Amino acid sequence: METQTFYRENPWRKGFRYVGIFILGGLGAIAFGFLFGYFVMLLWNWLMPAIFGLTTITFWQAVGIIILARLIFGAFKHNDKHYHDYPGRKIKDKCKDKDWWKNHKSNWRYFDDYWNEEGEEAFNSFIERKKNTNATTAE
Repeated sequence: METQTFYRENPWRKGFRYVGIFILGGLGAIAFGFLFGYFVMLLWNWLMPAIFGLTTITFWQAVGIIILARLIFGAFKHNDKHYHDYPGRKIKDKCKDKDWWKNHKSNWRYFDDYWNEEGEEAFNSFIERKKNTNATTAE
């Protein structure tokens, strides 16, 4: 009987990876902010003086305009999107009979036992039936 050894990752290494991702993400966000501010400044200085006769602005004034626009148009808006994207919510909404879901949602705790006892065999027989059905309809 062969024994298998599995590679275990050092927990310190995993922690350093997360710290590195956090630092790189922060630096990337800062770089994106500077780049976005620069493009706002370029667009403002290209369009606004020619169209409306306004003065040109500096980089920091462009960043201030971005922050002000976010505060006015988007910072205080309640975004309910994340609640609707919750996977369990989608499953419940797709279930046609809501009362059935309320009465049977606790039965999912038996799923692992079912799969271990008869699920894989039942799944494989289902696949074979589907392949046979598709083969006969294709002819």
